[in-house]
Amino acid sequence: MRYDPSPSTSNGSQHSLNGSQHISRQKPLISNGTNGHTTANGATSPHSNGLSASTARSAPHSFFGHDREEVTRLLIQALDDLGYHGAADKLSQESGYEVESSAVAQFREAVLQGDWQQAETLLLGSEPPDGGGGVSIRSGDHRGLKLVDQANRDQLRFFLKTQKYLELLEAGDSGRAIRVLQKELTPLKPDKDPELAAMSLLLGDTDHRMLKEHARWDGATGRSRQLLLQLLSRSIAPSVMIPQHRLAVLLDQVKQNQISHCLYHNPSQSPSLFSDHMCDRSQFPLRTILELNQNAGEVWAMEFSHDGHRLATSGQATDVLIYDTSTFQVAYRITDHTDHVAYLAWSPDDSKLITCSHDKTARVWDTLASFLEPVTTASWSPDGQSFVTGSLHGSHRLCLWSVTGHLINNWEVEYRVQDVAISPNGKRMVVVSSECQIVVYDFQTRREEYCILVKSRMTCVNISRDSQYMLVNMANSEIHLIDLETAEIVRRFVGQQQGQFVIRSTFGGVDQNLIISGSEDSRVYIWHKENGTLIETLEGHQTPGCVTVVAWNPADPCMFASGGDDRKVRIWSKEDSDFLAKRRRRLEGRSSVSPPGRGSYGRSAAVL
Repeated sequence: MRYDPSPSTSNGSQHSLNGSQHISRQKPLISNGTNGHTTANGATSPHSNGLSASTARSAPHSFFGHDREEVTRLLIQALDDLGYHGAADKLSQESGYEVESSAVAQFREAVLQGDWQQAETLLLGSEPPDGGGGVSIRSGDHRGLKLVDQANRDQLRFFLKTQKYLELLEAGDSGRAIRVLQKELTPLKPDKDPELAAMSLLLGDTDHRMLKEHARWDGATGRSRQLLLQLLSRSIAPSVMIPQHRLAVLLDQVKQNQISHCLYHNPSQSPSLFSDHMCDRSQFPLRTILELNQNAGEVWAMEFSHDGHRLATSGQATDVLIYDTSTFQVAYRITDHTDHVAYLAWSPDDSKLITCSHDKTARVWDTLASFLEPVTTASWSPDGQSFVTGSLHGSHRLCLWSVTGHLINNWEVEYRVQDVAISPNGKRMVVVSSECQIVVYDFQTRREEYCILVKSRMTCVNISRDSQYMLVNMANSEIHLIDLETAEIVRRFVGQQQGQFVIRSTFGGVDQNLIISGSEDSRVYIWHKENGTLIETLEGHQTPGCVTVVAWNPADPCMFASGGDDRKVRIWSKEDSDFLAKRRRRLEGRSSVSPPGRGSYGRSAAVL
């Protein structure tokens, strides 16, 4: 499938947004110590490292090269996270350490309870400090908690007062909210600051729902206070306020480091902490176990259903083939299209299939949507109740439809849509255009967030399962992994050939730690996502010709499919030639797969 040849240029604005994660409540350990350290009896320790006198005499200062205090406090926190509160208290008493000081516990409580004056005083002190670090409260002498060197004190005040302002608006107290805006927030920002201007506009939102939507805020009773606490804690010295679940984070980093050095990482289970991890090449899908030759033309699109029971293929021919993966026999052949079928996608629950054709229709098997121009791509919303279609021409280049065929939204874009993807969390929609643009939308508000201009044409976009990255195929023989939050290129994958034709790459492997793509040299290329290493170059498709599409089986991490100009679909696995016989035996007890015929996949008369 070749590119649409018409060139064009367009400019767009670019910016990025910050995201936050949920914070679970941490059990506070109250003490009278400074910076989180006390003796076992609760009296303030005279030792700068927080050890009691008896412990200091008997215990070494390091633990296999690690700071003993840090290790002990992390263990106390981890025991609390695991629910072993008695063990945590016992370790605290025996070691003389506590996770945090009373000042930190009071600060956390003040934020979560909405006591903004108390929270500001505990965090920053009643008066600006003369230099650097802070200490705990002593006879009214309070300079706040110790902050990291790069902390911006005015910005921290701004975060606190913004929450105060929004909660007053939510409570309907516009008078106090205006005073907070004018006397507390405005002095912290320069004149004509866009953040202040945006907050001023919120005064007109008398409806709570509109206030939360415009402020992107979930209210005082939602998660906003917890998210604020997380934001503020980033500026507090970690020795004072240990980041939440710190030991678990460190263990995750150990695992990720081992995974990043394991080229063939594709296990069915998470690596164990008891031993070093390394996957064997023999367990990787490198063998062609089947060759499906029922396609009447070049294969352009292919996708496994989410449950792995079906494989749908389409392309140059007008037919769409759906295979039962227990036998890889054609379970159903869709013959309703009258021109090339360029794209297809299963709904999140696998109950529907959308097919996009050059015959100017996008067919959801229950719905028929008609267009004035060929439809090139589509993407389902996570709830499966709507989908987005993209087209290179016409007045419906980027549209959101309901499953009943009702037009929900037409973005009326000027650019031509090459491909579109909706993030699994439903927050963002990414569009790649023929004009070398990557346009990212807030899918919930349907507004553009940012636009990236690139130097090469693009053919497809995929979004990772965790909604963190987008994967973009470039016509200059590169594949880019881009962070959705920062809009920065995280990694480039090179080696495959691409210049003239549409090639669709994708994420692969059990943890999506692999990148897989076809190529114009008739090969399949597989990279390690974390380090960019080219793991394998697989041959099998006829030459000359292009491998245009690949699909990884989400239910079987050791199986993927590839399709190309030779009109063949190759099934790759780690299994041997007896694969089908073994598979049939494993699936004997499974209920039969009902093909998507006109019973369960019949289409309605809805025509747009």
